[in-house]
Amino acid sequence: MAALISSNGGKDPAATPAKKLPQIDRFIPDRSAMNFDVANMLVLGKENSQLQQQPLRSDCSQEEYKKQLAENLLRDANIFQKKSRILAFKSKPPPPPEGFERESRLLYSENTAPGASKPRRMFRQIPQAPERTLDAPEILDDYYLNLLDWGTNNILAVALGHTVYLWNATTGGIEELMQVSEDDGPVTSVSWAPDGKHISVGLNNADVQLWDAFSLRQVRSLKAHTARVGSLAWNGPILSTGGRDNVIFNHDVRIREHVTGKMAAHQQEVCGLKWSPSGQQLASGGNDNLLYVWDAAAAASRGNSTYLHRLDEHQAAVKALAWCPFQSNLLASGGGTADRCIKFWNTHTGACIQSVDTASQVCALQWSKHERELLSSHGFSQNQLILWKYPSMVKMAELTGHTSRVLHMAQSPDGYTVASAAGDETLRFWQVFGTPDTTKATAVRTKASSSALNSRCIR
Repeated sequence: MAALISSNGGKDPAATPAKKLPQIDRFIPDRSAMNFDVANMLVLGKENSQLQQQPLRSDCSQEEYKKQLAENLLRDANIFQKKSRILAFKSKPPPPPEGFERESRLLYSENTAPGASKPRRMFRQIPQAPERTLDAPEILDDYYLNLLDWGTNNILAVALGHTVYLWNATTGGIEELMQVSEDDGPVTSVSWAPDGKHISVGLNNADVQLWDAFSLRQVRSLKAHTARVGSLAWNGPILSTGGRDNVIFNHDVRIREHVTGKMAAHQQEVCGLKWSPSGQQLASGGNDNLLYVWDAAAAASRGNSTYLHRLDEHQAAVKALAWCPFQSNLLASGGGTADRCIKFWNTHTGACIQSVDTASQVCALQWSKHERELLSSHGFSQNQLILWKYPSMVKMAELTGHTSRVLHMAQSPDGYTVASAAGDETLRFWQVFGTPDTTKATAVRTKASSSALNSRCIR
């Protein structure tokens, strides 16, 4: 009895009615059972009726069969030659890019959507030279400052000495936003507000000014620090400021008593500040080699806030910070000359999930908005920009041209162009993240007007 118990509920399989086979609409013949002579006669049909009247010859050669099939069924034996040219190179195919054999599997496989049978984007050509190079005289060669930012209004702000200039990337126009005195300056940081209209300016005298970029007038002054303000970061109407006094303040620019939070954990100058895209976490890096992650709710406390994570794996100052746009709670950070590493952090747990030695000082980081790629800028000895494929961290390109450390980077609103500023007093624009068709016309207009910037802005 036990042998009769099965998955059909313990019934005898013999008592179960046989399952009806599905109807099939195809028949795949067995070539071993076919009579090719009969098949040949049926294929040739009426146009070869004389052949039908003749008795079939069992000794018909295979070559004769192929010839008759080509002449009568395909009508033109040259059709094989015509089809062979479809999607074929007229000349020898071009060789793959240098190093492509080694990197192709990584570049193709890691850019494939889950469940997709083919990659979304094939290998693209990355320009090795900047689109344009502009003079930026008197830009400070100071690792701890943040002197470049690109707003949502497509206007680039750059601080040169005691003056802040605004360059319109759409029209090529240039305006002087503000200039401070020798006693108050130089300008130590700039950052656009999310509305693309207002811009914050940090000064050497510990003051933070808020300006209306359309009317070119100062809106208000935010006083809290006791030393220069080298880092700024916006989160909606909240402006976070980091200074040489080792303190981070949160300012609500909508109210009179603007200081809404204080974070005092760093032991040396705060040189890097970045809010996560969700606005729930703030990352801060300092000259004390430490990286802190702060919770937004705790940072809103008027008392001294407590940090969420204290990350101490860097061996030098942490200025370069970038939150990943496609994976929440993924933070990239870069260390100075004694560290030279790019590290990736899970800010939920505080764990370092990856570390890459770049062999040079890491000054700035920018994630691509369109691909899983990361751009880093560096100091001694090559002063280059490196495009990495994430998460493999394979080098896709190295961009050279600057003759001094590349201290600052800013990304255009469309996410395709990156501006870099260096101690060599030049500003360079790189089409490193691709060029969509919709921005080609804008690129042409901007190129044509770049000479105006050279002659007016900053010479």
